[in-house]
Amino acid sequence: MLRARDTMDRAFARPLDVPALARVAHVSPAHFSRQFRATFGETPHRYLQRRRVERAMELLRETGRPVTEICFDVGFSSLGTFSRTFREVTGEPPSAYRARFAGNGNALRVPACWAMAWLRPAG
Repeated sequence: MLRARDTMDRAFARPLDVPALARVAHVSPAHFSRQFRATFGETPHRYLQRRRVERAMELLRETGRPVTEICFDVGFSSLGTFSRTFREVTGEPPSAYRARFAGNGNALRVPACWAMAWLRPAG
């Protein structure tokens, strides 16, 4: 399961389907889907969509590239699916997300894991 998840993390922009990921994990597609959900708490498809949205969030914050271009670059095949999925994951459409972070400069360039460690009380 970890090999398949790592493949999704590295190759999120490529077309990945359950049979291909099951081959990476060396199990049948049906077993892969059940075991992935039991292990990681979400379906392989949902995990892959979330990873794509996370990358799109970064691109929306840090670049001025068009939303449509970002949509295709992160692996979505339609702008409608991208927008709907983005809204489900973040609670707002991509354009509103970008607008909320406009003008923040480098404020978000610190990795979240580092920022959280910095804010944690010492002791």
